[in-house]
Amino acid sequence: MKSYLKVIFVLLSFHYIIAQSIEIDTITRSASIIYTVNGNKVSFNPETPELNQIAGAPKAFYTYYWEFGDGNYSFKKDPEHVYKDKGTYKAQLSVTNNYDDGRPPSTRPKDVSITTVNQNINSNQNQQLLANHNGFRLQTNREPMPEEEMQFIVSYGNNKDYATSGKLYLFFNETKYKDKNFDLVDVRLHNNEQEISDEIIVDNSSYISKNELIQTTGISTFLDDKLLISDTLKQNLPLTLEEGKLSYQDVKVYDFNEMQANEERNMFFTFKTTPEMLKDTSAVISIRSIYVPERGNDAHKVLTKEMEIVTSHDPNKMAVYDTRLNYRLVRFKKLKYKVRFQNDGEGPARLIKLNVDIPKMLDKSTLEVLDMYPKCKICPEEEVRYSCLDTIISKDQISFQFKNIYLPGTAQKGVHDKDSTKGFVKYALKFGKDFHKVKSKSKTAIIFDKNEPIITNTSTSRFKPGISIGVKAVYNSFPDLNDSKSYFIGATISPYKSYKKYLQAEIMMSTHEFLDFKSISEEVGILDIPGAVVDNAIKFEESSLTTNKLNVDVVPVSFRYNLNGVIGLGIGPHISLDVSNEVETTTSTEYYTYFNNRVGKLIEGASSTSTTVENNPFTDIKYGIFGDITIGASRIGPSVGARYIYNFNEPDAQLHFYAIWKI
Repeated sequence: MKSYLKVIFVLLSFHYIIAQSIEIDTITRSASIIYTVNGNKVSFNPETPELNQIAGAPKAFYTYYWEFGDGNYSFKKDPEHVYKDKGTYKAQLSVTNNYDDGRPPSTRPKDVSITTVNQNINSNQNQQLLANHNGFRLQTNREPMPEEEMQFIVSYGNNKDYATSGKLYLFFNETKYKDKNFDLVDVRLHNNEQEISDEIIVDNSSYISKNELIQTTGISTFLDDKLLISDTLKQNLPLTLEEGKLSYQDVKVYDFNEMQANEERNMFFTFKTTPEMLKDTSAVISIRSIYVPERGNDAHKVLTKEMEIVTSHDPNKMAVYDTRLNYRLVRFKKLKYKVRFQNDGEGPARLIKLNVDIPKMLDKSTLEVLDMYPKCKICPEEEVRYSCLDTIISKDQISFQFKNIYLPGTAQKGVHDKDSTKGFVKYALKFGKDFHKVKSKSKTAIIFDKNEPIITNTSTSRFKPGISIGVKAVYNSFPDLNDSKSYFIGATISPYKSYKKYLQAEIMMSTHEFLDFKSISEEVGILDIPGAVVDNAIKFEESSLTTNKLNVDVVPVSFRYNLNGVIGLGIGPHISLDVSNEVETTTSTEYYTYFNNRVGKLIEGASSTSTTVENNPFTDIKYGIFGDITIGASRIGPSVGARYIYNFNEPDAQLHFYAIWKI
């Protein structure tokens, strides 16, 4: 009895321990909103859990994003906000854990009640949109992480001296990816914007002429008839919308009305990354917005927000734009990279070095700097004192060096715009003359002034398998068969121009002709034939069998390995099915006298010859394994080969001698 009680006690204890561990593992960290109200001025403070430092990473820290419920926001840790009107507002907080081993803390919105309005309190609503961002801006509170939410802010303003209305387009989920990366789970509008049909129809009658556009915008210098010199301002709206429809799967369209001169507005979107989201952390994904004022609505602004997928929130990251490349076309492409960084120190950075590893397959001499921030000139050969970007090329690296710059730190006093603490360099390289079909890897060491280097993730670009079709002609030898004649023609399918190991499938049609002979002799005793009776005779019978087959030969999959560009090896199963199996048998019969075990004379009149034809299709199937070798253009092009096939049923062995051309 006592033993049973002990067992029950142990089981209950084990269950309790497991339950406790599960409970602990499933605890979600949370952050809280703390605020104090002074009239219509509210001071906000976050209450956050302890950070779980990632070993070896820079010191962990939180970044913050606030929405005040009236159409305004802040990235400060402890913002103060002035509400214009009485009412109850829903304040929201999103906290991001940088260099922290875990998910971001969850938060709940909190109602803020404003019962009095003090007109003497200065408002802080202006986000400097018109002055610093040309009246149009896209922001996120964090980089996208699989199965996490992120906030997306679209800010737009009216820089005209009159009220205006118009449309805003939001494109997301790029068509170049099979699965959707985002679900739009919430939209927060505070200025009477209205969602309208996503049917993008542009009235060409509203097209604005070049002269009218110049009068409306004040811009007189054109790049061409479609695009203006401005980075964001474009002229051909139908073309822009059509390109958006081709590039993105989803679109939302919003009407806005009566936006006053110099007014700034914000729209807020919550996106949740999908379970099917692209998991490649080397990739760059994007969301695009188009701002179309009502007056002269063919003059519009376009912004594309590029984001890098992350597995942990690290502001220092390297990404490649093409993570999957078509090997047949890479000669005509450039591989584009982006390295981003953030100064999380207490003071500004004056010198930033990005030491980037360059894959051997890329030609460093083709380096092209596409964009950078802080914006500056490319450094000349001589030393200068102004801000510039220097590029130093060594054997295996390119060092991008931002010299004489001022990049504020996130912990620096008076710095509230998180984007001002970030920088990046975007560059492109062409492929070299000789490279193999292998994945390319690159990472960056980021050095702020004289601090220790920060090593980014490894950015990887892979080649798509591609398809290579081969045409194959074969002579087949069967050593165990007489007068065997066998010819094949078929096709192969394999990845295009595989470097080392790869898989290949084959299908072939063949004809096969061979002879077989049979002979028998037997004593028949008395032979009664017309005109005579022979007391004792012996019969000799010979049969000649001519077999004609039509076969389908299949290699469902074989493993192949290229030793180099000339010699390749292969091994795999081989299956052969008789589609047609015709056997023509010719039999000759002769009788001889037979006495005292001695064969005498041919008995005239008793000999005969007969021929029969029999066809038994789909009755014979052979299973075997093979090993072979090819010599020639083993990856792509012509080659010859020899293959030994061992069958598990007769005939035991056969030899392939073939020529193949892969395209």
